[in-house]
Amino acid sequence: MARSESPPRLAYGAWLSVCLIWGTTYLAIRIALETIPPTLIGGIRFVAAGAVLCLLVRIRGGQLPPLREWPRQALLGTLLLALGNGCVVWSERWIPSGIAAVGVAALPFWMAGTEMWFGGERIAFRTIAGLATGFGGILVLIWPSLFATDVEGPWFALGVLLVQVACVGWAVGSSLQRRTQTATSVLAASALQQVFAGALMMGVGAALGEWQQVAWSSRTVAAESYLIVFGSLIAYSAYLYALQHLPIATVSLYAYVNPIIAVLLGSLMAAEPFTPRVVMAAALVLTGVAIVRRGQRGGS
Repeated sequence: MARSESPPRLAYGAWLSVCLIWGTTYLAIRIALETIPPTLIGGIRFVAAGAVLCLLVRIRGGQLPPLREWPRQALLGTLLLALGNGCVVWSERWIPSGIAAVGVAALPFWMAGTEMWFGGERIAFRTIAGLATGFGGILVLIWPSLFATDVEGPWFALGVLLVQVACVGWAVGSSLQRRTQTATSVLAASALQQVFAGALMMGVGAALGEWQQVAWSSRTVAAESYLIVFGSLIAYSAYLYALQHLPIATVSLYAYVNPIIAVLLGSLMAAEPFTPRVVMAAALVLTGVAIVRRGQRGGS
């Protein structure tokens, strides 16, 4: 997709909403997992949000993507949502929500790599330095746990690995999304991608026998509803809009802001660890964001 020469303020507003909202969804996922199996959390979420968006597009007089675009939209939904989000949900079975969010902060590295692979934006040295600083914060946070000798150590490592698989899916999907030449609106694309991803995840959940494990509670219904309305209807559409109008290096920085919010909420509301090591990691992550943003303003 082509970007305008001067990104509209609305694009930065969309990016900011992604930073704030998706930082809170990690805790919502953690709560939803109390009674809803992981694959169905995403399946229900995306089918519901996609259906609402399809209806909204039609009410506004818009059109859904033509049939010839459906395979591409299905691929994007699979990479960005079924794989990108689904693996994060599964990871939270074994790692705290804040740690999952910090693991996702590796996303800018994967995005930079996929952009170079696709022959996209040149990555400046200052940007690389900022990304490395932020990734150093991730290592500070998770390094001791990777070598834990207790029984939870291997499961923790699996959770961290799943987060990185999610990052790869999200990075490849984002690069392909930017290169999709279409007259389809962002809202319509978001609708179709979520319907496809949700249907796939619900099918996988059925194959895994997850429907027999569902047990609704007021907490989990509230958490799933929050994920549908804020995480998908609002934030995912905002993400696609920001991706259309801003450099991918800028958009990917949301993954550096999310962990700060997720760690704080996890500590306050779910008794997750909040130690000096977490504070140091967060400081490194924010420093990395500042370096990248300064480099982009200076054009280096």
